Amino acid sequence: MKITKDALLEYARRKDYGETRIKTELPWLWLAIQELGVSEAPGDLDNPRIIEYHKATSYGAKDDEVAWCSAFVNWCMKQAGYQRTGSAAARSWLNYGDLLPEPEPGCIAVLWRGNPASWQGHVGFYLLESSADHNSIYLLGGNQNDAVSVTTYPKDRVLAYRRPVK
Repeated sequence: MKITKDALLEYARRKDYGETRIKTELPWLWLAIQELGVSEAPGDLDNPRIIEYHKATSYGAKDDEVAWCSAFVNWCMKQAGYQRTGSAAARSWLNYGDLLPEPEPGCIAVLWRGNPASWQGHVGFYLLESSADHNSIYLLGGNQNDAVSVTTYPKDRVLAYRRPVK
């Protein structure tokens, strides 16, 4: 199921988390919502927008084939005027901001990839828990199916939820 910007904003309105509240209280999430649909270019081409995301990290990749979930989160934080890790590594967000015992809308979710002990990971913005099974969460993030999108992930892959800091 593809979740569009309009559908996401309509859901937020129904949950009393409308556009104005997101813009003022969660500006990084508002920026991320505006980027929904940005995707990797086909073949040897590169999407210039994803290259812009990479510039928010010290790695500074020059193509959209390099993993870019952390670059996207760094870009959103930078644009919103919040601190960021500056790292292209998803797990760098484990040491960022304030650790949350429970997730809250817009917080940063850090997940393991491969296996829990590996260096690999994924990072995105927590939206909500799945009402269908309560074992999954919805994340808005970059490099999810090669695009900025909303995707479900198993809750047992979450390493930490972090609150952004100014």
